[in-house]
Amino acid sequence: MPTRSHEPAPRSAQAYIRPFDSLGLADVPLVGGKTASLGELRGLLGSGPITVPDGFAVTADAYRDALTEADAWPKLRALLADFDPADVAELSRRAARAREIVYAATGGAALRDQIASAFQSLAASGDGPISVAVRSSATAEDLPTASFAGQHDSFLHLRDEDAVVDACRRCFASLFTDRAIGYRVNNGFDHFKVALSIAVMRMVGADEAASGVIFTLDPESGFPDVVLVTGAYGLGEGIVQGLVDPDEFYVHKPTYREGHRAVLHRRLGAKQVRLAWRAGRGGPIRTLRTPVDLRRRFCLGDADVLALAGAAMVIEAHYSERAGGPMPMDIEWARDADGRLYVVQARPETVVSRRAADEMITWRLTGTGDLLVSGNAVGEKIATGPVRLVRTARDLEAFRPGEILVSVSTSPDWDPVIKVAAAVVTDRGGRTCHAAIVARELGTPAVVGAGDATRRLVDGQIVTVSCAEGETGRVYAGAVPFETEQLSLSSLPRPETPVMLNLAHPDMALRAARLPSAGVGLARLEFIIGEQIGLHPMAAAHPERTSPKVQAAMARRIGEDISPREFFVRRLAEGVGLIAAAFYPRPVIARLSDFKTNEYARLVGGKAFEPAEENPMIGFRGAARYDHPLYADGFALECEALARVRGDMGLTNLRLMVPFCRRVEEGRAVLDAMARRGLKRGENGLEVYVMCEIPNNVLCIDAFSELFDGFSIGSNDLTQLVLGVDRDSEVVAFDFDERDPGVLEMLRLAVEGAQRNGRPVGICGEAPATWPEIATFLVGLGVDSISVNPDSLPRTLRTVAKAEGGDHGGARRHLAGRPIGDFMSHRVETTPSDMGLEAFVRHRLAATRHGVYPVVELDRLIGVVERADILRTPRERWARTTLGEVCTPLDEALVVAPDEDAFAVLERMRSERRPRLLVLDRGTLVGIVTLDDLLERLALARQFEPEPV
Repeated sequence: MPTRSHEPAPRSAQAYIRPFDSLGLADVPLVGGKTASLGELRGLLGSGPITVPDGFAVTADAYRDALTEADAWPKLRALLADFDPADVAELSRRAARAREIVYAATGGAALRDQIASAFQSLAASGDGPISVAVRSSATAEDLPTASFAGQHDSFLHLRDEDAVVDACRRCFASLFTDRAIGYRVNNGFDHFKVALSIAVMRMVGADEAASGVIFTLDPESGFPDVVLVTGAYGLGEGIVQGLVDPDEFYVHKPTYREGHRAVLHRRLGAKQVRLAWRAGRGGPIRTLRTPVDLRRRFCLGDADVLALAGAAMVIEAHYSERAGGPMPMDIEWARDADGRLYVVQARPETVVSRRAADEMITWRLTGTGDLLVSGNAVGEKIATGPVRLVRTARDLEAFRPGEILVSVSTSPDWDPVIKVAAAVVTDRGGRTCHAAIVARELGTPAVVGAGDATRRLVDGQIVTVSCAEGETGRVYAGAVPFETEQLSLSSLPRPETPVMLNLAHPDMALRAARLPSAGVGLARLEFIIGEQIGLHPMAAAHPERTSPKVQAAMARRIGEDISPREFFVRRLAEGVGLIAAAFYPRPVIARLSDFKTNEYARLVGGKAFEPAEENPMIGFRGAARYDHPLYADGFALECEALARVRGDMGLTNLRLMVPFCRRVEEGRAVLDAMARRGLKRGENGLEVYVMCEIPNNVLCIDAFSELFDGFSIGSNDLTQLVLGVDRDSEVVAFDFDERDPGVLEMLRLAVEGAQRNGRPVGICGEAPATWPEIATFLVGLGVDSISVNPDSLPRTLRTVAKAEGGDHGGARRHLAGRPIGDFMSHRVETTPSDMGLEAFVRHRLAATRHGVYPVVELDRLIGVVERADILRTPRERWARTTLGEVCTPLDEALVVAPDEDAFAVLERMRSERRPRLLVLDRGTLVGIVTLDDLLERLALARQFEPEPV
């Protein structure tokens, strides 16, 4: 029988050793993806601040030739033929025998001599005793279509040639671990077309320092604009095996590239243990408890986090350029005892990055249950099933498909069981541990690092595992009902009226950013302060004014060596920053804190600073607090945090909004207080909005427009105060209705008043989502934006699109073939270029329905001016700025000829999100067409259509 190409005839004096510095990505067939990548990275990173340890590869030819010389191929083929890999016991038996065959076959003297010689050369190239790691690198490993991470063996801290040679043989044999065999079967890889190379590299002394994993995207949501750095003390195996809950840090790529160096968001992990080498020849790795003082500190400083993130971006850019498209990366790093940072592995991320970009499935609990345990969420799904506690591998034999696997941690041998589990829950581990990686790959929801799940959950207990509530995964008692919705994002309409989101949870932001929204119309600070900080702002500012009992409670809440003030400011800045980064550069409007006194009092230390009120709903809340002696120092912490977001983090898409501002004088005092604390309106483009939620805001809207850059209608409070109904009272809930004529009249006055003053106005209550007729009413008024909760976005987009005329509705039938000139307004009111903005806003801006004005200079058309052009100019400059200075040049306007097809123009207006255009006939302006013109004509045509039979 002829020899197969992957079973080569032995070659005498074959060179099986290649130094890392001689390798690159083109050498994947020879040394596998892992080792080829190490060579590529040594050339890319060079001798910079972060580099790759030196080493050499044992090529895949060594594996092939050794098995050919030992005549091992027929034995392996017979062993792996005709058996069911789902039979866990039989798989384990055959895999063990296959490893014995390979280990025996790779013990030849020629191969041993080459490995020993290469090790001696590597040892001679450095100072002092050498210690190396021996790691596997399969020829199909770490390619965009496959990931063999964790399937093959690695050996650490080897210090002599005998130990290195033995470890290489065991690495070759690990090509036939249970998990590796099962993975190849499930993914259609031929066992005998996958070979194994080995990387022998200098050890990084992370035993006494730290190590971790980096993703150049968010591994749960797939959000591409962040780098996630995880880390823990000791060797990286502790993270991979799920023995520790690591620290996590996010860095925002776009603002990092713009020169801003700030950690976007961080989470302190428990870091329960660290793995370190036990002295002796090839001594085993020991597990040590991490001292409490180290657990209370992050394992990396900000400078190291940012250095690692910068290196990760360089690596991602390089691999993306080589691939001809985006290539998110999964990178391992380690820090030596001397503080130097190293990259020890980099491979393409192969799970989240391969999801269909246009498809999105949302999962939502529709019921409630008692919370049993919580930890880090992996994935976005929900599952219900009976608990199966697995304390040892022997317990796996009793596992049944559809059960919830609950254990301290998992190992690669458990993968066949994880594949059929409804969900996985572990006591330990972070989002880059083995259980998380496999669950993510299989699409199985998992909660890792749950602490005491194996103690609190019992065999057979029915539970619901939810990973659909942000970064925290929760396990509830019983079968909690839930629902799913599958969305095709491209099929959702894109109405002219911007539809934005209301968000309170920062850990939902990266997922919500995938939705086709225009940004965030309301980011609430209350959840961040109440849940993620938990301290009363005044208690954080003045812990010395609190009792010893409260101070102890604050210390427990903080959980790290940091002052209450810095804890509050950093947590708030990073919570708001995560939301702003997720939507960058789309606008994010953050509302300043709006707790009532009874809600503030529930925070740690709150009772000492809050007055008792009979009716907190209309008491000491909102703007009234910010410059008041009872709260001014607490408000200073809010301002410091928000200034940090816009300044240090560079997230200038963040706008601020003042809630519950009763009087104009109160608004002026708040703006002055903000300016004194680094948040001056207009400085660095800062826009400050005000909630329009009190009747006085509507009645005095002209005066409020002098102070603020825009308005957001709070329909809940406005309805409450117009109707005199306490919205928290169940007794009179029947009287709370946003559709009441009086409320609708207030909405109309608010929208028209803002427009009259050239100020944008949106609505951030749920009324438009709850009552489609309100959305239609607001669209008819020309509201500038509508903000709803993420769950409500799809139906609100459809409602708004329908109110504007719909996406379909006979547009092609009524418009195709007709010239756009038939639909234009022939009344074109030109405006001289030297007219001042102040006069223009007061006398012209709201005079016509178009909101667009041609600007002429010496009877020559030079451009057009719209409301947006005006609003980009600070209010205080209006008196000394002319239209000619702010108008959009003619060559940047959307211009069509009068004979262009009306339907084609409509499609263009929608796709380019242009509400209006100019019609020029041989260079002469003859009219304006707005989207409203077309949609009104379309609605009129449909009105007189015969009813369908």
